[in-house]
Amino acid sequence: MRVYEANGGVVLSGTAFFNLEDTFECGQCFRWDKQPDGSYTGVAMGRALAVCQQGVEVFLRGAGLQDYKNIWERYFDLARDYKQVRSALAGDCVMDSAMAHGEGIRLLAQEPFETLISFIISANNHIPRIKQIIARLCESWGEPIAFEGKRYYTFPTPQAIAGLRLKDLSILKAGYRDSYILEAARAVADGDVDLAGLCALPFHAAKAQLLKIKGVGNKVADCILLYGLGRHEAFPADVWIRRVMGHFYLGGACGPADIGRLSAEKFGAYGGFAQQYLFYYARELKIAK
Repeated sequence: MRVYEANGGVVLSGTAFFNLEDTFECGQCFRWDKQPDGSYTGVAMGRALAVCQQGVEVFLRGAGLQDYKNIWERYFDLARDYKQVRSALAGDCVMDSAMAHGEGIRLLAQEPFETLISFIISANNHIPRIKQIIARLCESWGEPIAFEGKRYYTFPTPQAIAGLRLKDLSILKAGYRDSYILEAARAVADGDVDLAGLCALPFHAAKAQLLKIKGVGNKVADCILLYGLGRHEAFPADVWIRRVMGHFYLGGACGPADIGRLSAEKFGAYGGFAQQYLFYYARELKIAK
């Protein structure tokens, strides 16, 4: 892949296994919006960015080479050889079909606190409403960013949320999740939860720490580990994953323990990549309960 500056942005020429729609629509993120021309605009890592694609050429509008090296290369996981990932996962017809369907998925390296709050909001929720709640959260307590004639907002800091009262969060229309958001923000702001420090812990120890946070269950903890902390062995099991694992691998209804064992045995260190391919595939197939 060749990377160079042109026309007020950065061109990634010759990208392999990177498709914007696959990456932004596979359930791992909530702050990227598709535009009428097929491009995406969003805010991540405190920056606003527009991203468009034509074939194997991707254009990051509003970024320079320094931004690319410091932020976007890691965020979009562009230093990773996805051919090697796919080779490690290949071998059964289900996974092969899932990888063909979501060929361009890249696992985003998202900001840990944003991931924590976003996936607390995501529990028992659907994507359009999740995005609306997060948008209200950012507009209320994030910092404004001027970008291409519009105003965007950063994700609020733990301190910005921790100083609020519970009734302040009612404007989010997040229901019972208000108290979870506030308690999680206070835990991070007060240092009771060290998100960065979880990266150094063994996987199950890190997950155990996350499960102490009110509003964080098994699936949400795995999402935080995978999307926010780069723990690629995590295998979040939502309703779609339970369906596909039961339908194709476990012969019917299955629980988190069954899925966890199979994921560890079958996918190992690549569990998070496998989950994204299978989730995207299962949702497309609309596999019945």
